[in-house]
Amino acid sequence: MKLSHKLQKLFSREAFESLREHASRWMHPVNSDRILATIDRAEFSKLRERYPYKETSPRINRFEDADYWVGINVERAQDLWLDRTRPLRILDLGCGAGYFLYVCQFFGHETLGLDTDNEPLYRATTQLLNVERFIARIEPNVPLPDLGKRFDLVTAHRVCFHRMRRSAHGQPREWTFDQWKFFIDDVRTNLLLPRGRLLLDFNPRPDGSSFFTPELRTFFAKQGARIFRSKALLAADRAERPEFRQR
Repeated sequence: MKLSHKLQKLFSREAFESLREHASRWMHPVNSDRILATIDRAEFSKLRERYPYKETSPRINRFEDADYWVGINVERAQDLWLDRTRPLRILDLGCGAGYFLYVCQFFGHETLGLDTDNEPLYRATTQLLNVERFIARIEPNVPLPDLGKRFDLVTAHRVCFHRMRRSAHGQPREWTFDQWKFFIDDVRTNLLLPRGRLLLDFNPRPDGSSFFTPELRTFFAKQGARIFRSKALLAADRAERPEFRQR
């Protein structure tokens, strides 16, 4: 990487926002041990006896590691100011093991998860954490289920529901722009409160590059998204510029 490019990254808007994010966490510390103290660690330690590792399972997907995942999700909550705001109603899409919901509940928020019921370990962890989830699958061009209420915040971490089965030629396929627009419009119309926000946090691509290709970055920007690193934050009102800080 050329020196000029390194300097450009060092003094970029993203670098400034990253510094501000870390400073905000530092000024509002959260002791993860207080949250871990509320978890039945003995029961969590038994999970691997009931659900042995799959040979293909990467370390990052071993969700019985409460210490690791509570720490990760405290940071996720802090980046959205959920540790220092009024109680919110939060929906987590693809809630997985339920740690984000649990951390949000610890901070006083009302939570609901949405996910499939294909993974027994997820079922066990959400039960141990006593977090509520709605069983459903997110499909392209299909409205999300009616949950009977609207939310201040809808989140999706490590998004993968946009990845579809490979084509006949073996090429990976992702949602088209039209399918993304359908999803975003559906969340805005049917799930968000008037001042609500939608956070999408994407995995990097297999080669380590950002999910946001130039075309996808342009598309999400046109939808009103504030893009920061792997995240896209959208307001209920497309014309509104959303903020990670909750006001």
